[in-house]
Amino acid sequence: MRQIALTLPGAEEGTSYGTLACKVAGKLFARQHQDGESLVIRVDFEEREELMNADPEKFYITDHYLNYPWMLVRLSKVRQDELSDLLVQSWRRAAPKRLLAAFHGIEEE
Repeated sequence: MRQIALTLPGAEEGTSYGTLACKVAGKLFARQHQDGESLVIRVDFEEREELMNADPEKFYITDHYLNYPWMLVRLSKVRQDELSDLLVQSWRRAAPKRLLAAFHGIEEE
């Protein structure tokens, strides 16, 4: 997670709830869950429902996240390319417009 997340523009390493976290412009976009086996990422509620219904072994929430736009991902169940896509989407939800524009330019190169 760390290797992928920190390649994104403006991404910074920090902590959240005592675990490794990645932030952009001070906003959390991913963190290691305290179980040590899952990743917490930002998602919208509709996408979260779709992903959890499609693969509940990989994507899930706890009661804590029920009313928040976050989802847990079991790292042992996710492919590297899929993890990268999930982290980019989570980063996009937290990043300021200027970084989104810079990232869009990088993607087009």
